[in-house]
Amino acid sequence: MALPFSVTGALLALRLTGITLNIYSMIGLLLLMGLVKKNSIMLVEFTNDRRKLGRDVRDALLEACPVRLRPVVMTSVSTVAGALPAAFSFGAGAETIRPMAVVVIGGVAVSTFLTLFVVPAAYSLLARLQSHRHDQDLKEALVELGESPKDA
Repeated sequence: MALPFSVTGALLALRLTGITLNIYSMIGLLLLMGLVKKNSIMLVEFTNDRRKLGRDVRDALLEACPVRLRPVVMTSVSTVAGALPAAFSFGAGAETIRPMAVVVIGGVAVSTFLTLFVVPAAYSLLARLQSHRHDQDLKEALVELGESPKDA
């Protein structure tokens, strides 16, 4: 869900800086896809872990989002901070590293902001399509083990 936002942010950053879409900026897009995907996976994986403990979707998201906010923001800020010197470079070879840095900065900035809202919303909507039989089986298994589904 976050990948389209990252591409939008990257293309907007290229447009604002006047850099063309070239092979170097496309390499930056590939790098960006991996960075953005990681943030979404961290959030969804933690939410799934909470659901395995017997929490419903809403409670799992309300627990997972604040816990994963800090790691997502920290990785995004460090990525942008690391790309800033390359984005402002004007020396020899800057034409190769500058497009990559601009793509990464624009894409990470936009996608991080929107990921924190869109991924949980999409997760809650898509969870409604999931079979409720799985939730019932999970609760029965927890009861058989002597654990309350809400305790863990």
